[in-house]
Amino acid sequence: MKLNDIRDNEGARHRRMRVGRGIGSGKGKTAGRGQKGAKARSGVSIAGFEGGQMPLHMRIPKRGFSNKKFAKDYAEVNLGLVQKVIDAGQLDIAGVVDHSALKAAGLARGGKDGVRLLGKGELTSKVTFNVAGASAGAVAAVEKAGGSVILPAKEEEAAA
Repeated sequence: MKLNDIRDNEGARHRRMRVGRGIGSGKGKTAGRGQKGAKARSGVSIAGFEGGQMPLHMRIPKRGFSNKKFAKDYAEVNLGLVQKVIDAGQLDIAGVVDHSALKAAGLARGGKDGVRLLGKGELTSKVTFNVAGASAGAVAAVEKAGGSVILPAKEEEAAA
């Protein structure tokens, strides 16, 4: 067998049925849609419609809310991945490691509001991070390795 001999099995691909093209085609006139009604018409979606009965998605009680409008978008970075990149020599830890450095190393994707450091994995290198946020476990792990985490000043502290 050669690469240029590879073919689909016989009957694996079907041509699309051309509907509404005359009685002789077997799918003429109503084109397999039956007679009249919402399902026979084009552009009508009736997903979730239950014949006038209150639909299930409206009967079930709702809980909580989504704060999408004001939610912060952080790129989440785990310490284990940071250590892996440091060991590979892709991240320079001589200076302060910030969002741009993590992005250049391929760790921080997205995160228009900055980077949030998470404590999964183990950090053995002494690193100084300048990030938008960090979990308590991540801060403890960085300080245990001899590094430090610089966080932006909180609004409450700035107001006082």
